[in-house]
Amino acid sequence: MITTDFVPGSPCMLDVGVPDVPAAASFYGAVLGWDYEPMGEEIEGGMFRKDGKMVAGLGRLTEEGARPAWMIYYTVADADATTRAVEAGGGTVRVAPTDIEQWGRMAQYSDPLGGQFAVWQPGESKGVDLVDAPGSLCWTELYTSDAAGARRFYGDVFGWRFTDMPMPGGEGTYTLITPAGQPEDRMHGGLLEVGEDALSLAGGRPYWHPVFAVADCDAAVAQVNENGGTVQMGPVDAEGVGRMALCLDPFKADFVLLTPTQG
Repeated sequence: MITTDFVPGSPCMLDVGVPDVPAAASFYGAVLGWDYEPMGEEIEGGMFRKDGKMVAGLGRLTEEGARPAWMIYYTVADADATTRAVEAGGGTVRVAPTDIEQWGRMAQYSDPLGGQFAVWQPGESKGVDLVDAPGSLCWTELYTSDAAGARRFYGDVFGWRFTDMPMPGGEGTYTLITPAGQPEDRMHGGLLEVGEDALSLAGGRPYWHPVFAVADCDAAVAQVNENGGTVQMGPVDAEGVGRMALCLDPFKADFVLLTPTQG
């Protein structure tokens, strides 16, 4: 479960980069009930809010050759120390630690196989205001071609604890992720080893995507289809998890919609 106390190693923020900010604002507003708040005329981007609470960021994609995608940020106590750990583990620094005014310090990286992620060293801003509720982030997930390598790298960088569980029907192993020193009910994500076909979105590289909680997965999926997105899988029922669908926005940024099983 993701919570807003944002302990080290837990997801705390996310944003999506797309070529058309107004179109993306309209899409996610329809699918997740988000309101878009522009940051101003000088910055082409802004914040998404749900019931007045910040849930994500939105910006225009400016990096040449980059694909539209969600970027997930994880809380760290020291972005510079994390950068050294990333480099020691064979990862790449995409954006060196940078102060964002008084709000905090951020950096972006690629893991050894190219999976992109980011960190946030909090200042006045700790992260988003709403998680684990309809219309907000409730899980993070990595698709990779090397689960064992991912465990080593991210374990060294964040100190995460990993727990393996069998996939239904004997279709492999799913690895659950828990922040260091936290109980199992603080699990915030998972990683899954997949074949090349499942990594085609990122040109064969691993990639992280967010899982958003929704009150009615089928209704949200209908909005995806009606507003220019596509559905890659689902909706399907996952035992003990809920009803879920893997979706793409109109620019092919991927995300998952989940109506969690009520425990």
